[in-house]
Amino acid sequence: MRIVFITPAAHIRKSFFYRMGNKIYTRPNSITGPLILATILQKHGHKVEVYEELYAKFKIEKLKYADVICISTMTSTAPRAYEIADYFKKIGKRVIIGGMHVTFSPQEALNHCDTVVVGEAEKTIVDIIEERIKESIVESPYPENIDEIDFPDYSLLKTPCKEANIMTTRGCHFSCNYCTTSRMFMPYRERSVESVLEELEYYKKLGFEYVNFQDDNFTGNKNRAKILLTKMIEKNLIFKDVFFFGRAEMLLDDELLSLLSRAHLRSVLIGFESLNPASLDYIGKKLKLDPILKEVKKLWKYKIKLLASFVLGLDTDTREDIRKAVDFCRRVNAFTLQPAILTPFPKTPIYEKYEYEKRMITKKWNYFDLMHVTFKPKNLNAYELQKEFYRALRKFYSFGKSFTIMRIYGISSGLRRLGLWFITRFTNIVSYIFDSRFLLMLKQHSVK
Repeated sequence: MRIVFITPAAHIRKSFFYRMGNKIYTRPNSITGPLILATILQKHGHKVEVYEELYAKFKIEKLKYADVICISTMTSTAPRAYEIADYFKKIGKRVIIGGMHVTFSPQEALNHCDTVVVGEAEKTIVDIIEERIKESIVESPYPENIDEIDFPDYSLLKTPCKEANIMTTRGCHFSCNYCTTSRMFMPYRERSVESVLEELEYYKKLGFEYVNFQDDNFTGNKNRAKILLTKMIEKNLIFKDVFFFGRAEMLLDDELLSLLSRAHLRSVLIGFESLNPASLDYIGKKLKLDPILKEVKKLWKYKIKLLASFVLGLDTDTREDIRKAVDFCRRVNAFTLQPAILTPFPKTPIYEKYEYEKRMITKKWNYFDLMHVTFKPKNLNAYELQKEFYRALRKFYSFGKSFTIMRIYGISSGLRRLGLWFITRFTNIVSYIFDSRFLLMLKQHSVK
C-alpha cells in the first residue's frame, strides 16, 4: 500500500519572513512521531513517504498517487490539516489524522477524515492501515517499553533535514496547567542508556552533524543524564551541537553542566515562565527561582547557549513582570528569547478555567500558536498583551547585543543573532500584513 505522511504548517509559518526567520533560528528537521510510524509501516511491506510542510514547498496535488494519507496535527496547524484532509477525502482517498490536537478533540477531526488516532500510535498503526482495526476513533495504548520502538528511517523523508531528532524519554515529571504534552505522553517513561547510545551511533553513520534531544526535560533525571553524557563522551558520540530542553535547577549542578558542555549539548531551552513566584505557583511549575537566577551567567563558562522562554499573560503577572523578564534575559545575555503568550490549549486545566469564566476570545485554532492572544487577560487587556509580545521581541533582539553574543559564543552565533535582530525589525509590519483582522478583533474586545 502507498502511504504518505504529512506534517502541515500554518499558512503564516510559510510566509517569506517566517521562513527566513526559521533558517536563521534553526535547521530543518522532522517531527519524530510520523517518521517512526512511517518506519514501522515500511517494515511491514508498505511504500511510505514523509513530508514536512514547514521546511519546504510542495504541492499536495502531486501526492494523489497515495492510497492513504496520514496527517499529524498540533492545535495551531489543525485548520491546515483539515484543509489537506478535505482535499484528499474529496478525491476519494483514505485519510487518517493523529497528533496532539486531535487526541483531545477527536470528534472535531472526524468531520474531515476516516480515522482519528488518539494518543501514541506505535501499537496500532499497522492494524489501522491494514484495516484490522476499523473504528473511526482509535484510542491507542501507549508503548510501555520505548526501547522497543524503531529508530526513524530518514530516507523516507522527502523534505530537507539537517538535524536528527531523538527522544530519550516520553512525558514529563511535572504537569503545568497549560501543558498538553505532559497530558498526551502519560505516564513518564525512560529509554535505557544503551538504546539511546545505539540511536546516536546510527545518526553518526547517517552523517548527521546536529542532533536535537526532544525530551520535555532532558535533565529531569540528573543521574541518568550524567551516565548518558559520560558514555557519549567515552564513545566519541559527539556532534557539532546538540539542542535540549532543560529545567532551571540544572544550573545548580556544575558536574552536569560540565558533562553537557563536553558532550556538545550546548543549546538549551529553559522555561523560566515568570520571575514572579506567585505565577510559578499559579501554573503548577513547582520551581523556586531565587537560588537559581544568580547562576544563569555560569552558562557562559561552559559555552552553553541559553534559549530562554517566558509565558506572557499569566493572571498573576503584570506588564512590569513581563518587562522585568525581558530585561533579565538581556542582562544574562541569553542567546534567544521565546516570549510565549499563554495559550489555553483544549482540555488543559487553564482552558477549562477560562471557558468557565467566559474569557476565551476565539477558537480559531490557527491563532493557538503561542504568538497570539486568544483569551481575556487579567492585568492587561488583550490588545495590550499582544503589543507586549511584539515589544519583547524588539527590546530583546537589539543590534548592540548581537556583538556581545558574538564575543561570548563566537562569530557564527553572533551572526545568527544579527539575523534575528534584522527579522524582528519587521515584526510590526508582518503582524499588520497577516494579522490585521486579528488585531482589530483584539481591539474590539479590549474596549468592551
